[in-house]
Amino acid sequence: MTDTYLSIASESTGTYRDKASKFLSFSYPVAGEDEVRDRMQQLRKKYHDANHHCFAYRLGPEGIQYRVSDDGEPSGSAGKPILGQLISFKVSDVLIVVVRYFGGTKLGIPGLINAYRSSARQSLENATIFTKFIESKILVTFPFEEMNSIMKIVKTPGVTILTKVLDQECQFELMVRKSLGDSIRDRLTKASKALMVKEG
Repeated sequence: MTDTYLSIASESTGTYRDKASKFLSFSYPVAGEDEVRDRMQQLRKKYHDANHHCFAYRLGPEGIQYRVSDDGEPSGSAGKPILGQLISFKVSDVLIVVVRYFGGTKLGIPGLINAYRSSARQSLENATIFTKFIESKILVTFPFEEMNSIMKIVKTPGVTILTKVLDQECQFELMVRKSLGDSIRDRLTKASKALMVKEG
């Protein structure tokens, strides 16, 4: 089973026009629904005069947590085409918002679908797509005299030290790539009297 998936590195944007309507697209890397809400509030405040703020997002390694919004556009004409681009680009932990300024001429449902799809695709084409690792946290506690043997293990590529407590009894909070988890735990156990608690 793979322990990688695709996401975007930073915010990216796109612009699409059709019959005087303007569509501004924004792609954001997001870690959860709280961040989605924050981004939506920021955009609604900044583009308060826009007619629609349609969006879609996918969360998690397999993108199974998702949501779409047509924000007043005909049902299925905005959110689903945006989500379709997230699926097409195979990215997750990503929010795309398309802000529409109505130009006075109705586009019809096929026209709307094309406009929202094209706008979302633009922002993803302008994004830096990268590979994310599925990771888990490990809390390891060990005597200070075993520092050297522990450090050799935690310097393994795919292991990141999040926090350190250095005392007679030391504690590291580690972020470990999922595929390395069992191996790292075994090596730590064999290397010391370490007490480990897996957190997630």
